[in-house]
Amino acid sequence: MENKTIEIKPDQTSTASKKEQVEEMFDSIAHRYDFLNRLLSMGIDKGWRTKAINSLKSIQPKLILDVATGTADLAIEALKLNPDKIIGIDISELMLDVGREKITKKNLDSKIELRKGDSEHLRFEDQTFDAVTVAFGVRNFEHLQKGIDEMYRVLKPGGKIAVLEFSSPKAFPFKQVFQFYFVKILPMWGKMISNSKNAYTYLPESVKHFPEGKNFTAYMEQSGFKQTTIQPLTFGICSLYTAVKQ
Repeated sequence: MENKTIEIKPDQTSTASKKEQVEEMFDSIAHRYDFLNRLLSMGIDKGWRTKAINSLKSIQPKLILDVATGTADLAIEALKLNPDKIIGIDISELMLDVGREKITKKNLDSKIELRKGDSEHLRFEDQTFDAVTVAFGVRNFEHLQKGIDEMYRVLKPGGKIAVLEFSSPKAFPFKQVFQFYFVKILPMWGKMISNSKNAYTYLPESVKHFPEGKNFTAYMEQSGFKQTTIQPLTFGICSLYTAVKQ
């Protein structure tokens, strides 16, 4: 399955690996990432994160892993589940620094711990976590199947995964309006505000080539996940994927 996915990198002309480029890209925009998220999504992303966390309520997880945690927005949202501990990992140290600053300001250091880590090589024992979350991170995995396999491995039996990822709207006229914004407007604003020439041109390209919907849940099922679900959000701009390890 992995070979069927076209690898989209932030800089297609560079010989550096996708993982190296993604780390460098997020390091370069970390200082403006939260502001850009709110601006470019018009704040809708907050509601998406709420839905992702609500999907885990039924299992009442006590130990949660947030993969590709970035600046820890989803990890902070996950506190609504009243877990004992949340561990967030990311390959960008500068994104983690922004997240740590937020966590400290909110006096949440005892509940949330952020670590530098690779989603494809999770440094945790098998069957460690009750739940795993990812918000807009799986699209950046260098080897998608490997990353999902790792999340499956560290989940306990009965544990649940919740994944948020961008997708492409299908219905007219929202599809056309969104594509114009996503391909023309967003990259221009993103470049202007973040001073990154690649980050916001990479975003629409990576979404375009991401195996969304049933193509993505096929990866989850290949890892061993059961009860996979797909919930389109906001006319299909984003999708929430859930699955269970039995």
